Amino acid sequence: MKWGKALRVLSVLVVLALLAGGWVVYQHEYALREERVTIGGTGSGGELRGVMARPETGDRHGLVIFVHGDGPIDATHDTFYRPLWEAFARAGYASLSWDKPGVAGAPGNWLHQTMADRADEVRRAIAWARTRPEIDPNRIGLWGASQAGWVMPAVAADTDVHFVIAVGTAVNWLRQGRYNLLAELPEGEDPQAALARREERLDLARRRVSFEEYQRSTGDQEMTPDRWRFVLANFESDATADLARVHAPVLLLVGDHDRNVDVTETETTYRQLIKDLEVHRYPNATHGLTRDTDQFVLTVTAIAAPRSLFAPGVLDDQVRFLERVR
Repeated sequence: MKWGKALRVLSVLVVLALLAGGWVVYQHEYALREERVTIGGTGSGGELRGVMARPETGDRHGLVIFVHGDGPIDATHDTFYRPLWEAFARAGYASLSWDKPGVAGAPGNWLHQTMADRADEVRRAIAWARTRPEIDPNRIGLWGASQAGWVMPAVAADTDVHFVIAVGTAVNWLRQGRYNLLAELPEGEDPQAALARREERLDLARRRVSFEEYQRSTGDQEMTPDRWRFVLANFESDATADLARVHAPVLLLVGDHDRNVDVTETETTYRQLIKDLEVHRYPNATHGLTRDTDQFVLTVTAIAAPRSLFAPGVLDDQVRFLERVR
């Protein structure tokens, strides 16, 4: 009898495991046609290796070009982008994204790029997309997060893009860094001491010292030579002048719990400079517009229900915007 009961319990657990596995597989199936693509490059602009994700039906679509934030991000952002691609497909848009240089075997090194280099990548992607028969060349827009705030305005200011979707984008590199430092300062640490250390490091950057001198002066073991090179190339970035020249419709999405970017400053600046602007602010949403909850819950959600990672309304608001500008 005991063995029979144990077998029944085991059978139930096996069935539940199979059902759970089937549910996870189902949740990671998207209504998309994905194709690996290559965008050729010359000189300092190397080959881009990416993914084109198109709606399941139809032969001609608008296009959303994805501009990554900071970090070593691949074309799908570890699948984080796929719920967005699927939502955009519902509005009749394909999506295009690529591996950052040096990521997933792509040539180059993203830490050797300036924001101008990244903007040139996007311009090349736009030119390439306009040669593709499945893409409507008059309906190509940009989607970008965080660090893309220094890339997309430069492109939109001098290229005929149809729209821009900005997610938690920053305006000024130095002010963003100060905000992030204070927002994530451990409890009990002196803010003035932290700001003083930051100012010392900024002085080293302004003097363009070598990595070796930076490390001797600060003892910073987390900084790498490539990251220091990246900082020196980009720490003076500011999007204000480019934002003033953007004429395309812009959708700005920000989370109230963003600890990376001062989204209030971003919203104020965008409202002052951009003529056709729509803004959505989400309570209890993070820098990436995910729900602000603990890491375990986020991990389980990413596995079991990835479309639910985002705060309520995030996907639908973007779809409505795309339908408006269509």
